[in-house]
Parts: sequence; structure tokens; C-alpha cells
Amino acid sequence: MRDLTALPKAELHLHLLGAMRPVTLDELAAEAGLTAPDPRGFTTFAEFQMVFQAAFEVTLTRPQNLARLVREVVADAAADGVVWILPHFDPHVFPHFGPPEQVLELVLEAGREEGARLGVGFGLTMAAQRHRGPQAAENLARFAGRYAGQGVHAFGLTGDEVAFPCEPFAEAFAIARGAGLTAAPHAGELSGPQSVRAAVAALGAQRIAHGVRAADDHAVLSLLAERMTSLDVCLTSNRILGVVPDISQHPLPRLLAAGVRCSLGADDPLMFGAGLLDEYRTARTALGLSDHQLAAIARTSIDTSDAPASLIRAASARIDDWLAFSGKG
Repeated sequence: MRDLTALPKAELHLHLLGAMRPVTLDELAAEAGLTAPDPRGFTTFAEFQMVFQAAFEVTLTRPQNLARLVREVVADAAADGVVWILPHFDPHVFPHFGPPEQVLELVLEAGREEGARLGVGFGLTMAAQRHRGPQAAENLARFAGRYAGQGVHAFGLTGDEVAFPCEPFAEAFAIARGAGLTAAPHAGELSGPQSVRAAVAALGAQRIAHGVRAADDHAVLSLLAERMTSLDVCLTSNRILGVVPDISQHPLPRLLAAGVRCSLGADDPLMFGAGLLDEYRTARTALGLSDHQLAAIARTSIDTSDAPASLIRAASARIDDWLAFSGKG
């Protein structure tokens, strides 16, 4: 059996704060005199948000904590066989550390240094939050555009897609795309296929974080396949949050069969307890995907990653080598 750790892959659907190690949350909380919640003990969305808030609060105490978080996230990705990582992040949520330009440079420096040491390319998806409204998203898109290709590679949209539909954010995404950033909003997780269609039609989505509810509508599946819009799918997250009742019923195989390009992402390992390697193993064992299907998923992650061309060529060649190895003997 081929070793999934050796399969080169990109991590495109990961929230930086949600990727904190549980032990780091405990240690930083103790240093700050805070009590860390059980990161996997949530039963409601409000409790889920409390874990995010706890990770934010312990990181906020000093810039070194943010740099530590970034280095550990890159190290964990490297251990999973990741060659390029593009976490969601917004430097504006850390005003105590100085202007957003300074916070962004801190994160990029930590990510690049650790990545250079471990052979992992590092960049960011600048993520707007739906509840902050379209104007804040447009301002963030302009800020992100200043760093297009210089550490920031994509523009995302997070938050409650039911309460805050994506259409009002069309101008923000037009600004981002105009600056050369990949449009990569969240859609089609807790809302239905209409959310996926709107992300493509209104936001010009090139990648969609989640998007799995597209499987409920053949026309939306055809739209994604025709536009070559890829989905960054998170199996464990979908199971725990009830997007699917059981992992065996996850629509990933149907999405692939419909010609939709998919990658895998860990989403929030702090809360869900699964890294990217775990997601590939779940796709193999619980969904029965073949090694050729897993290699195709890894290739999609690389091809849609906005990584440098040299990294994409090298990773693609290694995927070919991985498939050429029989896994026997």
C-alpha cells in the first residue's frame, strides 16, 4: 500500500487559529492565567466559536505567540506531506501587535522561515468575515491586493452563509480578482447548492471552501465541472458539524464522478482532531477512494494552489513517482 505521507499535497482549507495544537492552547492559556476550554468538547456552534475565541485570546497576549502558532502549523503540515500551505488569516484582528502590515509581515516571515527549513511553501488566503459587512470586505480586498503574489494569493469569505448570503460581497471579490487574487469563498457547507451557485455567479469563485452541498443539484455540479471550479473539501469537519450524517455518506465520491475537481483540507484541526494526512486516510478507508483518485485530489490541490510554478512542477513529478510505485515489497 502506498504511503500517503509521501504523496505531495497542498493544504488550501485551513484556518490559522483553528489549527493551533491543543497542547499549545493549554500552555499559552496557563501563561496568560486563563482556562482553556476543551477544544473538542463543543456541542453547539456557540461553543465551537468559544474555542476560536480562546485560541485568539491566548495568541493575542504577545506577538511571539502568533509566530509560534504559524511555525507549528507549518511543521504539522510538513509532517503530513504538505509541500504548500495557504491558511486563512486576517491581520486586522490583531491590532495590539501594530498596524496590519506589520502583523502580516510577522506571519509571513514566520511561515517562510519554518517552511524553508522543512521544505514547505507558505502563503495566505486573506479571509473576510461575512458579519462585518460588504464595506469591510472591500477594504480588506484592497489591502490584500497590495500583497498579491507577495505572500497573499487568495481572497476568502468566512462566516454564516445562511444569515449573510454572498451576493452583497460581489464588489469585494471583483476588487480581489482584479488584483490577481484567486476567489476562494466558503459556500455550500451549512447552506444548500444555491449558495454554491451564487459563489460562482456573484463572486467569480475559482475555488470554494466546502461546496459539498453542490451534490444536491445536478445543474450546480455541471456548472462547477464546466467552470473547472474546485472544491476544498473537509471530511471530518463535515461529519462533526452534521453536514453529513455519517462519513460513509459523504458526497466526495459523487462530486469526483461528476467531474468536479476537489482537494482535501483539514479546516480546524484544533476542534476536529484531524490533520490533512488524516483526511486522506479517511478518504481511502471510509470512502474507498483508490490511490489514483487520491493522487488526482492531491494534484488538484497542487494545480489550484497558486504556488510558484517551480513548486507545482516538482510536486506534480513526485505525484507521478508516487503512483508509479507499486507499494509492494
